[in-house]
Amino acid sequence: MHTRRIGDVEVSAIGLGAMPMSIEGRPDEARSLATLHAALDVGVTLIDTADAYHRDAHEVGHNETLIAKALASHERGEDVLVATKGGHLRPGDGSWTVDGSPRHLKEACEASLRRLGVEAIGLYQFHRPDPRVPYADSVGALRDLLDEGKIRMAGISNANPDQIRQAREILGGRLVSVQNQFSPAFRSSEPELRLCDELGIAFLPWSPLGGISRARELGSAYASFARIAEAHGVSPQRVCLAWMLAKSPVVVPIPGSSRPETIRDSVAAADLVLNAGELAELDAV
Repeated sequence: MHTRRIGDVEVSAIGLGAMPMSIEGRPDEARSLATLHAALDVGVTLIDTADAYHRDAHEVGHNETLIAKALASHERGEDVLVATKGGHLRPGDGSWTVDGSPRHLKEACEASLRRLGVEAIGLYQFHRPDPRVPYADSVGALRDLLDEGKIRMAGISNANPDQIRQAREILGGRLVSVQNQFSPAFRSSEPELRLCDELGIAFLPWSPLGGISRARELGSAYASFARIAEAHGVSPQRVCLAWMLAKSPVVVPIPGSSRPETIRDSVAAADLVLNAGELAELDAV
């Protein structure tokens, strides 16, 4: 497995986004555990989750609990960096709300610690800015959690360039990751990716294949991805992830998966080398 770095931790170049295993349309637990174990079997050492990855109001942290169970039952479980997030909530009606108050973030972190069964969370990320709370206050909670040893590394998600710079300053240079949406259909995070490359901060594209409902349609929606995939004898999804990896050494895609075969295909993208002409064509899509 090819590797990249988040802070001072070496992780697999392709991570696993575990959200599809806990929200609407999720598979049964047996298939989810098989998917998580398949990821570990092929060398994945980064799994992304959040306390808000659940379906019903009474099951906050469903995804974290599932991951903890999978890691505890696999011989390579201790080698995995679990990246979780706080600041989003799901009332149970299908909606997403936010709470970026320092009190909530600290309480959410404590709950995540219990569900994951660890003394310190490997990577804790502020999930999404709360317009009712000054951004500095929310990130200040991460700083406090770092100083208290509750989390080993801190990151932010859904942030713009100014927020990245502000978070880096508040954390005293200890900001290690930015997790933003980025895919062939959603490229507005290019400025954040470039800034992360400049600062040496890991950039974790979420929904890199376009999201749960659109990932299978990647080849039909984008002819260039389909053509290059056919030339290499691989899937368009694999081409997409290889294209992202080629953008910068700080990029660590976290494609969502709920089937063993899809995470295996995603991981193989780390071995796919695209030439300069192919990369230019995909950039121009």
